[in-house]
Amino acid sequence: MVSVPRLVIAAPASNSGKTTVATGLMAAFAARGLAVSPHKVGPDYIDPGYHSLATGRPGRNLDAYMCGTDLVAPLFAHGSAGCDLAVVEGVMGLYDGASGQGELASTAQVAKLLKAPVVLVVDASSQSRSVAALVHGFASWDPEVRIGGVILNKVASDRHEALLRDALDESGLPVLGVIRRAPQVATPSRHLGLVPVAERQSDAVDAVRAMGERVRAGCDLDALLALARTAPALADEPWEPAYAPGPGAEKPVVAVAGGAAFTFAYAEHAELLTAARCGGRDLRSAAGREAAGGNGGARHRRRVPGDVRPRTVGQRAVAAGCHGTGPERCAGGRRVRGSAVSGPRAGR
Repeated sequence: MVSVPRLVIAAPASNSGKTTVATGLMAAFAARGLAVSPHKVGPDYIDPGYHSLATGRPGRNLDAYMCGTDLVAPLFAHGSAGCDLAVVEGVMGLYDGASGQGELASTAQVAKLLKAPVVLVVDASSQSRSVAALVHGFASWDPEVRIGGVILNKVASDRHEALLRDALDESGLPVLGVIRRAPQVATPSRHLGLVPVAERQSDAVDAVRAMGERVRAGCDLDALLALARTAPALADEPWEPAYAPGPGAEKPVVAVAGGAAFTFAYAEHAELLTAARCGGRDLRSAAGREAAGGNGGARHRRRVPGDVRPRTVGQRAVAAGCHGTGPERCAGGRRVRGSAVSGPRAGR
């Protein structure tokens, strides 16, 4: 049984302020001395970097498309073990999922799998009474999704806040926070989302601190924590990266791309390699020639030894004793939906 208090932070659409609110809540609760487990719906590897800065724990993904719906709760239980609170940042709009596949991989589906209350972050700019109709629609669309309250973002003034609160009084949902319109917290983005933490270093730390301060000033943390504690216990057993190699089994050395240019990874992959007793070696950038890597569409130039060119990295890894195991072979895992994110199915 898993009884970690938990919240899912969702929104009607992208760019409503989910990352600011979710990361800010993580930072604010961590500052109170709580052990906060950070999670992100979907295969996003950038937001979890900010979550890690806010909580001091690995940011973990809950990806129902790549890992399967049956593993969402066990992976959550594994990542949140021993924590006082778990905060799950949603993806896109609350009900947006895999194209043409209904609710699959949506924030709403993950919230239902976790039996977690949802906090809806609403961009309240340029509206007043209409906010109640918007919230009512989201709260009534799927009766299995429990929206426990609203955080209003980009509120212009005291008068604007009063109009919004009056309207939402009719909806029956409490306002758990109001965040005033302000210059964007310095979290620069590109077409794939925020710029990774590894590329921003000290700026990212400042951004997370600013998010925490804004959320702490505008949100009712006690009410949010009380809501999180209404989540019922989950019957799912935590996933464990167990792996039992046979007698005399080879203990390969596995090359793992690392450094600022290669930040896309699931935390569970490293745990699987450790469980499989694979000796990991980081292929990190050093001084010398440049190599390209990182997230799709973004070319990151990093210095590598002068005699190492990108086309020879794999050859040099093998020569060094590293085994280029494919994702479907790594630690006994199997490929799921053609994806490399299959590690958590190891041993099954």
